[in-house]
Amino acid sequence: MSNYSQLFKEFKNQQIFIVGDVMLDHYIRGKVDRISPEAPVPVVSVQSFDNRAGGAANVAMNIRAAGAKSTVFSVIGKDANGKELTRLFKQGKIDCSGIVASAERITTLKARIIGNNHQLLRYDYEAIKALTDKEEKTLLQLFTQKIKAIKPDAVILEDYNKGVLTQGLITSIIELCNAKGIPTLVDPKKQNFFAYKGCTLFKPNLKELREGLQIELVAELKSLQKASQQLTRKMSPANVLITLAEKGVFYQSQKEAAVIPAHVRNIADVSGAGDTVVAVAALCLAAHLPIAEIAKISNLAGGLVCEHPGVVTIDVKRLQEELEK
Repeated sequence: MSNYSQLFKEFKNQQIFIVGDVMLDHYIRGKVDRISPEAPVPVVSVQSFDNRAGGAANVAMNIRAAGAKSTVFSVIGKDANGKELTRLFKQGKIDCSGIVASAERITTLKARIIGNNHQLLRYDYEAIKALTDKEEKTLLQLFTQKIKAIKPDAVILEDYNKGVLTQGLITSIIELCNAKGIPTLVDPKKQNFFAYKGCTLFKPNLKELREGLQIELVAELKSLQKASQQLTRKMSPANVLITLAEKGVFYQSQKEAAVIPAHVRNIADVSGAGDTVVAVAALCLAAHLPIAEIAKISNLAGGLVCEHPGVVTIDVKRLQEELEK
C-alpha cells in the first residue's frame, strides 16, 4: 500500500465498538533527590498528578485519536474512579452509552509513581471477579441494542482478566457479529484464552501464547508457525497476530505467515502498546487491508507509543510520516 493519507482519511468514516475491562490509570510524578531515612526507598517530591483512560478504555482512546468513532461497553463501579473515567470518555468524545455502573463492583485503578521520569512503583486497587448474571445480561442487552441501531465496522474484545468478558458474553458477541458479517478482534488473557472461537483476528503477545497453549515457545518463524497452527485447530480464527515486543510481530492467515521485525527505538515505556496495536489493526481490518499490511502498520504504531512515558494514544500524523519513509 502506498497511499497512506487516503487510508487515514478512511479511518474517519469508521465506527468501532470496544468491549472489555476498562480502568483508570493514575500517575503521580515528581523528583527524587534523596533516600528516605525511614527505609531504603526513594522519596518522591510530588510535582503533578494525571489521570488517563486505561485497558479497553485506552483502546477506545486510540480509535478516537485515529479519527474514527468509538463506543465502549463495560461495567464499572458506582464510585469516584468510575465517575472520573466517565469524564475522560466524554472529554475524549467517546460514546460511553455502553457503560454499566454497578454497586457490586469497583472501578479498577492502576496508580503509578514516577520519579525522575522512571516508574518506581505501581499499586492496583481492584476486585477481580466475573460479572454477575444480572450485569452480564444488562451489558449484552446494551450491546445487542446498539449493534442493531448502528452496524460497526469492527468489534474489539479487550480482555484484561478483570471479569467483564465472561465466557457467555464472549460467545454471544462473536456469534452475533459473525451473523451480521462484522469482523471481531481479540486481545486475550490467560483465563478465557480458548473462548474466542471463530473470531476474525486473534492477537496474543508471546507470553500470553505460551501460557495459553502451555508450551515452550521462541520468537522465531518456525516455532511461531507451529504454535499458530495449534491455535487455529483449537479456535479457528481467520488470522493470528502475535506481538513479540522488541522482535516485532508475527502474522498468519490461511495463505501466508511471516515475522515483521520491530524498528529500533528509544523505549520509554511499553505500557499500552498492545492496546494501540489492536486499535490500529481493527481500523486497518475494517478498511479491508490484507493481513501483512495490517501487521506492518499496527507493529509500527505499537512501537511509536513506546517512545513516550505512560499510556499514550497514537499520533496519526507521526505514524503516516513513518510509514511513508
